[in-house]
Amino acid sequence: MRAAVLLRTGGTAAAAVLLLLLAERTLNEYHLRLLNVVGINVILATSLNLTNGFTGIFSLGHAGFMAVGAYAGTLLTFPVARKAMLLPDLPRWLAQVEWPFLPALLAGGALAALAAVAVGWPVLRLRGHYLAVATLGFMVIVQVLATNLDRYTRGALGINGIPPYTTLWWVAACVAATLVVLGHLLDSGVGRALRAVRDDDLVAQALGIPVARYRLGALTLGAGFAGVAGVLWAHLITVISPGAFSFLLTFQIVVMVVVGGMGSLSGSVVAAVLLTLVPEGLRRLEQGAVVAGLTIPPLFGLSQIVLACALVLVMIYRPAGLLGQAEVGWRHLRHLRDLRQRRLPAREAEERG
Repeated sequence: MRAAVLLRTGGTAAAAVLLLLLAERTLNEYHLRLLNVVGINVILATSLNLTNGFTGIFSLGHAGFMAVGAYAGTLLTFPVARKAMLLPDLPRWLAQVEWPFLPALLAGGALAALAAVAVGWPVLRLRGHYLAVATLGFMVIVQVLATNLDRYTRGALGINGIPPYTTLWWVAACVAATLVVLGHLLDSGVGRALRAVRDDDLVAQALGIPVARYRLGALTLGAGFAGVAGVLWAHLITVISPGAFSFLLTFQIVVMVVVGGMGSLSGSVVAAVLLTLVPEGLRRLEQGAVVAGLTIPPLFGLSQIVLACALVLVMIYRPAGLLGQAEVGWRHLRHLRDLRQRRLPAREAEERG
């Protein structure tokens, strides 16, 4: 059994490496950047699903945690010479720091997780829309601080010239780490406890589950992955400003979670891919195109209209999301195969009868 698991894991890893090598050799810079954005959105959507979908915490502060990671990673990796020019008022201990990318990536995630602990301890006493408004307030506070602490962030001007350390390999590694950690966590006893807290926190507390601790842990872990995504995003775009981490970004991530399915990691992955690639393809049509000899005039705003209509249709016909709470993986595919094999003899007997 263990050998089969290792074989499947090794085969999946080898196939992923081959696909990444193929992508690097065949795709241009634009498509590679788009793949990186897809991977970052997968991290954001799955980490938010941990809190909103599996734990029942309706958080709207994910963009704030992402901002904490982005600014922390930027200040830690920014070249010392450029700090002296763009950020001359930085404290000496920070002005002389220039870390490699990996420690900065981990530090950005850790600081975002610490921010979640500081915010979550008082905020998680709330319920429902009160909790959502409180986490939204955290996002606004982070945005205001990033605008006014120009000593560290250059305020509304933002920081440009960030080292472009983010590559397809870094993003793929972080996506794999996110899915593996969250997948193993949710398949464990902790994952079952989180679902119990989501379904009925009073019953879960009566069963001896420390509800406050589990809720805070889920928020902290999800915020940590959001911080990692922020570091990757900053070193991909190479410029950050407070306006980038607005309610619009939070809304986009929440839409990915809802469309994919609250309580499905696979659904978050599918929705993140679709809601990143489809609007990007529609934006190219907005400028006009020639399809099968037919000239399509510029249709500005087409992407927003099509996306909005698609979201309305999904909510009408699939209110639980594209996958609901279902998962897609080796184990689930094997389960479906076993069910099919058990049904075949019964179907054959019915046909004979």
